[in-house]
Amino acid sequence: MAPARSLALAVGIAVVLGLGGLAAPKWLLFLVTMALSHGLAVLGVVVLTRGGGATFGQGMFFAVGAYAAALLPQAFGVQDALLRVAIGTVAAGVVAAVFAPLLARYRGIFFAMLTLALSMVLFGLLSKSSALGGSDGISVARPLLFGAEISGERADFTLYLLTVACTVAAGWAVTVYWASAAGLLARAVHGNPLRVEYLGASARTSLGTSFVISGLLGGLGGAITALVLGHVEPNFSNWTTSGEFVFVAVLAGYQSVAAVFVASLLLEVVRSFSNLYFPNTWQLVLGAFLLLVILFRPAGLGSLWIRKK
Repeated sequence: MAPARSLALAVGIAVVLGLGGLAAPKWLLFLVTMALSHGLAVLGVVVLTRGGGATFGQGMFFAVGAYAAALLPQAFGVQDALLRVAIGTVAAGVVAAVFAPLLARYRGIFFAMLTLALSMVLFGLLSKSSALGGSDGISVARPLLFGAEISGERADFTLYLLTVACTVAAGWAVTVYWASAAGLLARAVHGNPLRVEYLGASARTSLGTSFVISGLLGGLGGAITALVLGHVEPNFSNWTTSGEFVFVAVLAGYQSVAAVFVASLLLEVVRSFSNLYFPNTWQLVLGAFLLLVILFRPAGLGSLWIRKK
C-alpha cells in the first residue's frame, strides 16, 4: 500500500475511533484505551519477530517508558502529556539502542533469554529501589494537555483520544517501515539471515534496528499506560507482562498491524468478562482460545484477511 493511501486510511480510522468514543461508556473507553496502549507494546514484539528476533523481555521497555512518564513531573517539572509520552518513548528507545549491538550477535532462544534476563534485572532494581516506591510502585501525577489539566468528566475521553492518535500514528509508521527497503530486509533476515549476509547486507544491523523500533513502541505503550492508570509498578517489567505481550503477538501473527490491536482488544475483553464470570479459571479460557488459534490459524488472526505471498 502506498504511503499516501495508508496515511489516508490511518486518518480515517482515527476519525472513526474518535467519533465512536463520543458515544462509548466510561468502562468501554478505559478497556479500549488499555487494549490500544498494550497493543503498542505488542506491536513492538511483532516488529522484532518479523525482523528475525524473539523477545521475552518487552516488559523492560514498557516499564522504562512508564517510569519515565511517571518521574518527569517531580524530577524535571514536565507535566504535559505529549512531552511525557514522547520522552518515555525516547527513553525506552535509548535503552534499546544501548543493548542492540550486544543482542544482535545472537539468534533464537539465546536472543530471547538475554532479553528476558535484562527485563528481570530491571524488575529487581525497581522492586528494591525505595526511591521508586519499591514493589508498591509510585503514583503518577495528573497530566496536562496544552496547559490544561486532564481531569473531570471528559478526562477518560481525552486520554482515549491521545491514545488513539498515538496508536494510529505508530501503526502507520510501522506499515510504511514494513513496505520500505529496510522493512523488506528485516523480513529477509527473518527468513534466511545467512543469505542476507551473502548478498552484502548486514543481518546484525537489521536485527538491531528492529530491536530499537521494538523498544520505542514498548516505551510508547508504557508511557500511555502510566498516564491512563495513574500508577506504575515493577511488575511492568516482570516476565508475566512480557509473556502477555508474546501471547497477544502469537494470537495476532506478524502479517498485519491491525491484527495486533484486534488481538489485544480480544484479550482485554476475554480477560474482563472471564474475571467477572470465571474469576478462578479465566486463564483456562485464554489458553483454550490460543490453542484453537494455533491449531486452525497458525499464522495468527492477521492471516484471516492477508494472504501469504
